[in-house]
Amino acid sequence: MAVATLMTKPVYQPLKKKPLPAGQPREWYVSHNRRLKAMRLAIALLDSGVYHPATADNRKIRATAESVGIHPPSDTTCRMVRALIRYGR
Repeated sequence: MAVATLMTKPVYQPLKKKPLPAGQPREWYVSHNRRLKAMRLAIALLDSGVYHPATADNRKIRATAESVGIHPPSDTTCRMVRALIRYGR
């Protein structure tokens, strides 16, 4: 007989956020935040069953962003998400 268990705590502990290093050019912060956003979206898509970049069109990526609570990504970020799904290892 299978026993159902109720988990009250997450299995992992989220990493504590550290402040970004000071003194970098503005473009560095923009690209850093874009990479973080693309990674969060790629993980959400993989968790939802999207394993091939051809099935992750901009509309699906933006719908996933809305369901996860992230601001809609730009076309550049959508390309990064597809690249992460394709080459991310």
